[in-house]
Amino acid sequence: MSMASTGEGLGRRDLIKRSAALGLITVPSMGFLSACASGGGETTNGPSKAATSAQNPFGVAKGGKLDVVVFKGGFGDDYAKAWEAAFDKKWGTTSDHLGTQEITGKLQTRFNAGNPPDVVDNSGAQKIKLDVLFKSNQLADLTPVLDAPSLDDPGKKVRDTLIAGTIEQGTQGGKFVSLNYVYTVYGLWYSGKLFKEKGWTPPKTWDEFLAVCAKAKEAGIGGLAHQGKFPYYINVVIMDLIAKKGGLEAMKAIDNLEPNAFEGSPDALAAVEAVYEVVEKDLLLPGTNGLTHTESQTAWNQYKAAFIPSGSWLENEQLKQTPEDFDMQFLPMPLLAGSKLPFEAIRAGAGEPFIVPEKAANKAAGLEFIRSMLSREWSTVFAQRANSLTVVKDGVDPGVKLRPGTQSAVTALKAAGTNTFNYLYTDWYSEMDTAIQDASNELMAKRIQPKEWIKRAQAAVNKAAQDPNAKNNRRS
Repeated sequence: MSMASTGEGLGRRDLIKRSAALGLITVPSMGFLSACASGGGETTNGPSKAATSAQNPFGVAKGGKLDVVVFKGGFGDDYAKAWEAAFDKKWGTTSDHLGTQEITGKLQTRFNAGNPPDVVDNSGAQKIKLDVLFKSNQLADLTPVLDAPSLDDPGKKVRDTLIAGTIEQGTQGGKFVSLNYVYTVYGLWYSGKLFKEKGWTPPKTWDEFLAVCAKAKEAGIGGLAHQGKFPYYINVVIMDLIAKKGGLEAMKAIDNLEPNAFEGSPDALAAVEAVYEVVEKDLLLPGTNGLTHTESQTAWNQYKAAFIPSGSWLENEQLKQTPEDFDMQFLPMPLLAGSKLPFEAIRAGAGEPFIVPEKAANKAAGLEFIRSMLSREWSTVFAQRANSLTVVKDGVDPGVKLRPGTQSAVTALKAAGTNTFNYLYTDWYSEMDTAIQDASNELMAKRIQPKEWIKRAQAAVNKAAQDPNAKNNRRS
């Protein structure tokens, strides 16, 4: 059975979300758009609200129902079941749980009919695009959660317990509407065991990276594997190189849809040409362009390639395929010559967007569920069951042992310090994101050259700039 059919999950598509945007994302139909816009009518089956208080800021009624739908991908859904059990015990609710990879397929009709769940982990290849939901007034404003007391320290607001960038990452059109919960780092990954056996040094420059790939080829294995059917992943490499070569201004130019974000940017061209050099020198894992994420990642786990790009969900997603002594390690993107950011700089930010639908039957419980997610108790449950960190500062109880890949990501974050960056266009402009991924798919297959990639990417930027909502999505 191929890895694509094992049900191990489509991982975190975004970020960059994670999130979780892929070139092969299922695009909601116009029927979905128009139905969302019409609203489908108000729901009347929700519980009556209780009185609000410092302990119950949203007025959760005892004994109601809680409807939770989560993307069952690289993180599984055991953590959510544990959360729901804790919530039911505290509030007397009865939780209805669905773990699925078919977010759009399972929820499109429910949003259309005006009876969506109370909490949704809107992720994966079949997520409903956040910008579509926002424009259709389907997302509850989560700002009240930010301003509510923290469960760990009632003297603090929830917003004061979050890692920097979390609120920005979940903002659409100036409103905070999604909690990107998982704190993810992005870059390259390698096997510590393989590198030790081969005597390879983890590269810090792009030339050193190409040299290791060449040594791998000489040893009969691929240099770089990538998840060819999902070009989101190779865009991690391209976009990281752009940000590190051109600095934060190069990244912001893309998010702010500048007319020279790609065209006229020597940094962008240098990044695309660098990735294309891997293709031209035949340093890719043979066949990787045609593989799914799990197929390419499993080949990498079998020591068939030296490197693979991904976010830090990779370790949990590949638990069953990773040899016990593999020693998974994270590597910041190696530097092109003349880069403005240091080698230690990494893309890091919040992914895995959780939302509360505006028309949720038990909206109060949905908001309280989100607040509970931002407690150290629930954050620790996630770290233990999903092998990943959350956006809660110091969100893991002391003494919790982490796996090698997760620990290496933590170490890299500490080394990066304030040198972290994160793109926002993937959430703000889903069509633009898809168009850039499509161009990368053509590039890796040698059907277009780097300059044509630049031309297509700029065309996607220029089209996104015509979106009336773009004026509200500015980075300073």
